[in-house]
Order: sequence, then structure tokens, then C-alpha cells
Amino acid sequence: MELRVGDVVIVSCPYTPARVTRKTLEHVVLKWPWWSADPHCDWIEWNGDVALVGDPESYAWDKELFRTDPAAEQLTVGAGCRVGIPPSLVHVVAVDHFDPPLETGRLPRPGRRVVVLRTGRSLDPESEEQGYDICPDDGIPIGFELVFRPYACLVAGDEVADAAGRAWRFDGPWDWHPFDGDEPDEPRWPLALLTRGNSADEAEAAAVARATKDGSHQQEVARWVALAGVEPTRGRPG
Repeated sequence: MELRVGDVVIVSCPYTPARVTRKTLEHVVLKWPWWSADPHCDWIEWNGDVALVGDPESYAWDKELFRTDPAAEQLTVGAGCRVGIPPSLVHVVAVDHFDPPLETGRLPRPGRRVVVLRTGRSLDPESEEQGYDICPDDGIPIGFELVFRPYACLVAGDEVADAAGRAWRFDGPWDWHPFDGDEPDEPRWPLALLTRGNSADEAEAAAVARATKDGSHQQEVARWVALAGVEPTRGRPG
């Protein structure tokens, strides 16, 4: 699935056998059941371990998606366990693409990175360490179930006209740019697709018209808020 900023999705990962190699006050360190060392990366040497937040009292507990079975507090060094992601509702705040794929010291090298926040967590545009990074191409069998995509009928870069006769560029569901530069900064439905990819297409224009015939921008936001549990904040489209 090609995710984009604003998507509300359920993420999950099947529980897979692992082994505890170390424990700290907040973390449990596992011999990771996925990935292998990258022999052609000469600046990162990966030892096969991954540290997960294991303390429910830690400030980072809700940020961590992976969980162990049994729970980390029941595990000892050398013990076997399972690690995976229980179904978790999140919203996407950033999508990055890497060409060539990113060097991490591990294989496979990821070509994409999706940053998500749990429901109820709001994006802070000033924070660079917020959210949880998921690389869909890195070999971990993470599943994504799309729950809601605001403005699913549009793609980034679309140019549209709204019911008030204003022209806009769509860069994301919370990232609208009126060509006149005036307020308000949200379009009035229904919308008419002017161009997509610098050209016009009658079939695509008809689809946008159908999708925005009823409702409003405010209703689209309300649907998203009901699922995400927070007010929308402009993210990074990547």
C-alpha cells in the first residue's frame, strides 16, 4: 500500500520468535528475527540486536509499536519470547522516499519511510523526534489496513476550483494553497478538478465531482478527528 500523509490505518505484525540479549531500566534488547547485516555498508556495523521500549511507565511506551510476549518485565537475559505489533490505530504524519535506498547497516535497505502517531497523539511541527518510523520495504511483515483517507479523490499537486470560484493547489488534506492568497484557507465543496499532472482528464474530473458533491471540508475534517482523536496538523508530504 502506498500510504500518504493524513491516512488513518491499522498497523500490525505477526508475533515471531526472538531472544533477549540484554535489559535496561526502560528497554529490552532482542536478537531481531528480521534483517541481516549489510556487508557493503562500511560506516554502520549492526550486531543483530534491536532495543524496544519495555517499561510501561516510560514516556516512550506509547510511541513504541512493537510488544513482546511475555511482557518485557517477565523476561530475563537469554530467554526466548515472541515479538510483534498488536493491531494498532495510527495516523500518518510523514512519508519519505529514498533513491537510492537508505543505508542503515542492515538488509534489506529501505526505499520508503512512513512516520506514524498513535490515535490521540497530535503532530508537533517543531519536533524532529516525534512519531514512529516504519519502513515498508525493510523485510518486517508489517500489515497496513486503510481505515480512512481524507480527500481520497485527490492526489498531491492537483489543481482544483471550488464552489466559490477560487483556484487551489492540493498538497495534502491539511495543506491547501489558494492561488489568490486570501482567507479562508479551506476550499468550499463541491470541487472541480482543473489539472492533474499538468493535464486535464474528464474521467478523473468526474470522479472528483462525484466525491465532493455532498459534504464539506469541515465534515471531512470531522470524520478524520473522530478516528485520529486529535485536530489535524500540517505534516510533511515527503
